[in-house]
Amino acid sequence: MKNSKFITYISWIATVMSVLMYVSYIPQIIDNLAGAKGNPIQPLVAAINCSFWVVYGLGKKPRDLPLSIANFPGIIFGLITFFTAL
Repeated sequence: MKNSKFITYISWIATVMSVLMYVSYIPQIIDNLAGAKGNPIQPLVAAINCSFWVVYGLGKKPRDLPLSIANFPGIIFGLITFFTAL
């Protein structure tokens, strides 16, 4: 019983950390829009990877919402960062 509660807490902490990781693209997006273009490959690969994890999390039974929620911002911010870096 205690172990499953611990795992639940860890999953939500990991969810928050993943969201923060992808939100950290915002400064790069701002730099890209200001003309200091960055490398577009890494954010594109991150967006593709996150897409697979979101589909996996929503498609498995039972659904893994923390996994999907944690990776969804990676799709959005990864694509925005990619397109602004072009």
